[in-house]
Amino acid sequence: MKSRFSPSALSAALLLSSAALFGCAAQAQVAAPAAEPVAVAGTRIGFVNTDRLFSETNAAQNAQNKLKQEFASREKQLLGMGESLQKAMNQFEKDAPRMSEVQRAERQRQLMTQDAEFQQKRREFQEDLNNRKNEELQQLLDRANRVVIQVAKAERYDVILQEAVYVDRRLDITDKVIAALNAGK
Repeated sequence: MKSRFSPSALSAALLLSSAALFGCAAQAQVAAPAAEPVAVAGTRIGFVNTDRLFSETNAAQNAQNKLKQEFASREKQLLGMGESLQKAMNQFEKDAPRMSEVQRAERQRQLMTQDAEFQQKRREFQEDLNNRKNEELQQLLDRANRVVIQVAKAERYDVILQEAVYVDRRLDITDKVIAALNAGK
């Protein structure tokens, strides 16, 4: 595979990275305006904040609403079941001193069975919800990646990063990607 970078561009990039690693003071001669991507040795780099894509796009908000509607009835049922179980436990605590040992043991067994059923249903609900969230997020991420590639090709970026410890705002193309996603591209 032939490299897109010339030996001089790679040398310059290595020189800059080694200067940064060893604490040498290397200053850029040209300051890029806020809306322009930064070029290092001819390489255009951009950054996309995926957290913002998952929270600020119409598709993400639609997915969240879809999941709320899809799981609302089960969540309501679980809340009712939990409240009912709590009431039964409170009533048992009140009545336990007046119960015979056999009655108390039987009621405890019933409450433990109800609690185990409730916990199982709650785990199933959470697992189903997490699976559906992951499906929706994966669809959004796939679509976002296609849009990022379109923006990168259209604006001739060499690299688009999605995770970094620090990113200068001049590199951030998240707003462009959100706009393109919301426009349905």
